[in-house]
Amino acid sequence: MNTNVLRWQIGYGSFGVPQAAAPIAFALIALPITGSAASGAGLVFAMTAAQVLGSVPVSRLGARFHPVAYLRALIAVRTLALAGMTVLAATTAPFAWLMIAALAAGAVNGAAYGFQRTLLNHLVEPGRLPRALGVAATLNELSFALSPVLASVLGAVSPVWAMVAITLLGIGPLVLTPAVPEARAPRADRTAPRVRSRLPREVLLWLLCSAATGAAVAAIEVGAVSFALSFDLDPAWAFVFALALCVGSVLGGVWVSVRNRTPGLWKVVTFLVATSSGLGLALYDGGLVLTLAGAFLVGIFLPMLGTFYSLALDRIVPRDRRAELFAHLRTANALGVMGVSGLLALDGLGTALVSSLGLLVLATLCAAVFAWVTGGGPEQRSDVRILDV
Repeated sequence: MNTNVLRWQIGYGSFGVPQAAAPIAFALIALPITGSAASGAGLVFAMTAAQVLGSVPVSRLGARFHPVAYLRALIAVRTLALAGMTVLAATTAPFAWLMIAALAAGAVNGAAYGFQRTLLNHLVEPGRLPRALGVAATLNELSFALSPVLASVLGAVSPVWAMVAITLLGIGPLVLTPAVPEARAPRADRTAPRVRSRLPREVLLWLLCSAATGAAVAAIEVGAVSFALSFDLDPAWAFVFALALCVGSVLGGVWVSVRNRTPGLWKVVTFLVATSSGLGLALYDGGLVLTLAGAFLVGIFLPMLGTFYSLALDRIVPRDRRAELFAHLRTANALGVMGVSGLLALDGLGTALVSSLGLLVLATLCAAVFAWVTGGGPEQRSDVRILDV
């Protein structure tokens, strides 16, 4: 494997460490300041909301700069914000200052993801993108599975040490992203008129599907404690539900990597139907085994769908809008997570599951209609050039 691609994949895997560990780490640092661990959820919400609001303007701001340099600058800003939170937590500063630091960390997160994903087009031949993204998805799922555990273990010693760890691990893309001299800002000529290219309506479909997928995952991951309590288990057993989903995700990522195919539309619809079925099993309340099987089923199709959404946008989005639209993809997923998290907090696990399943079924129907109207299409092999770099 190309060393630069491997560096990018490891950097991609470490990119999500702060976001994955934030629910636990933020709760631990908020507790001694506010007296309530629930304040940590407020910090997570602030960081996610800032990502949603900042993804487009921050992405557009970077259109005139070299993608690698801009990505590193964004990761540096996030790192400084997280380091600031660490210092504030160590000095038990007012909670409002922690909120400001969380907002700064989140504001650059969506755009950073967009530029990081765009760089892969310059490192990998188009036909090998499914495999590269499959490996990246596997590393990302491992990161999301292990980061909360790391935050919990270190947080038991000191919440500050948990923040130190996730801050350092989040630096990954800054130091690992390789130099890509051939990557150029799409609008290098600043004297030319800036005419923004129009986007096909298909973009909205895959953003909807990404939001629905994010909501389905959040219903299981964020609702893990509620699942455990519903089966009369100790809250500490919540990890088994998230673990079932993560194991499925890792296996799904391996499958994507080995096959190295871009699936046809009807196969994507099948993936969405299977994901809906898995979430339906979790909602059915037919026992612990069925719920875990449902979580596993949702997880195994997560990398397949996520890889397809990324490849689909790569194919249909103009080159000068790619970083922005990849940021939109990350934001759509975050919106799904935010919506389900809010419903879970306001009205419990049942409402969150029903709502996320409803959104997923809607996305599945829209994808099926689109596949029927366009005639679907066969999956593409690794030797077919499906993208232009």
